[in-house]
Amino acid sequence: MLATCHDRVKRMLCLLVKLQQHLLDKGCDEPARQAARDVMRYFDLAAPLHHQDEELHVFPALLAGPDAALRALVQRLMQDHRQMEHAWAEARCTLMAIAESPELPWMPLTPAQTETLDQFAAMYQQHLNDEDNTAYPAAQARLSSAALAAMSEDMMQRRGVAPKR
Repeated sequence: MLATCHDRVKRMLCLLVKLQQHLLDKGCDEPARQAARDVMRYFDLAAPLHHQDEELHVFPALLAGPDAALRALVQRLMQDHRQMEHAWAEARCTLMAIAESPELPWMPLTPAQTETLDQFAAMYQQHLNDEDNTAYPAAQARLSSAALAAMSEDMMQRRGVAPKR
């Protein structure tokens, strides 16, 4: 489930890049406004749950382990979550302006708005790479199959999804 969330994050980050190019090419039309709403919906709802999943189930096992470098990485990943929340608030303002923009006239994104979106995406991408390449493999090696099953069930329950039986 965590890997699936990362796939969705990557799709949303890709959509963010496509949205910026669409704005340059075609302006702020309905597809652009819908893309902005889609990105906002994901990062407003799913991303906070995903961070909570990691902090409840993945990170504690790694923090309890003997590997000092891994513990330092996890501390940074947890700090990343706080920084990404702040960066999201800024990026969301830009996306909200797009989502609520009238069809015409459309003023291009300012350099500051573009930088805000780009920094948000870059921060998230680095975070995903660190989790996918280091934290998740270490957690999978450390957690029992029963712990992984309990983690999955808790994640589904918090999202209102019935567990597969």
